[in-house]
Amino acid sequence: MSICLMYITNKPSVALIAEKSGVDRIFLDMEYIGKAERQCGMDTVLCSHTIADIKAVKSVITKSEVLVRCNSVYDGTEKEINDIVDAGADVIMLPYFKTLDEVKRFISYVNGRAKVCLLLETPEAVELIDDILTLGGVDEIHIGINDLSIGYGKKFLFEVLADGTVDYICSKVKEAGLKYGFGGIASLGRGLLPSEYVIMEHYRLGSQMAILSRSFCNTEKMHDLDAVKAVFTNGVRAVREYEDYCRLHPEKWENNRAETVRIIQKIAGEM
Repeated sequence: MSICLMYITNKPSVALIAEKSGVDRIFLDMEYIGKAERQCGMDTVLCSHTIADIKAVKSVITKSEVLVRCNSVYDGTEKEINDIVDAGADVIMLPYFKTLDEVKRFISYVNGRAKVCLLLETPEAVELIDDILTLGGVDEIHIGINDLSIGYGKKFLFEVLADGTVDYICSKVKEAGLKYGFGGIASLGRGLLPSEYVIMEHYRLGSQMAILSRSFCNTEKMHDLDAVKAVFTNGVRAVREYEDYCRLHPEKWENNRAETVRIIQKIAGEM
């Protein structure tokens, strides 16, 4: 089975191109509460997608799912989720939770009307993993390595992959039989940690989801849709072909793991 590839955009034209290239999910990001403060100084993008954006994207795509990241639980969460469901979301993602009560409230608000995806990105959430997995009502878990690395005081976001944290979480979720994934991937050959290493780690860990990173196709800087189409078509094809290679060569997974750890430690040591 191929990795479920997700791409963040609120532009219907880009969503359609992504879908046709083989992207499995269009990701809309409505999270804004507290995000700027905790990711201050990080090379991250703060989106401000809206309910209208969900409707606009949903109206043009026919195969890909629409995933929406809401805000972490607050007084307005129930209304926010109702609006997201009404706009047509197939999957709703809860970010930055720290307590079991937040997860329970989120599940009850969604109430089976969309898939429940938990974005596990705090050390507190990692501590709760056993309790979360016995709750019921959770469809999938994505490990958010950006905020998780911040929470653990790391310098480089992939350090939680090198130190065994991601392995630990994946093993727990795999045992529970839920879908899971982590982080993002760039185009082949790109990224501080080249994406080939990351993709093979997904296969070693049995990961089924990944976000195509901003560097895969930065549509904020590209305004020619033909150029965007070429990037997606070629980029997704290259990822899928490399996935085939990873799938066919499990004997290479452990060597790739060792080299991945070495590169991550080197990068972190120079930061």
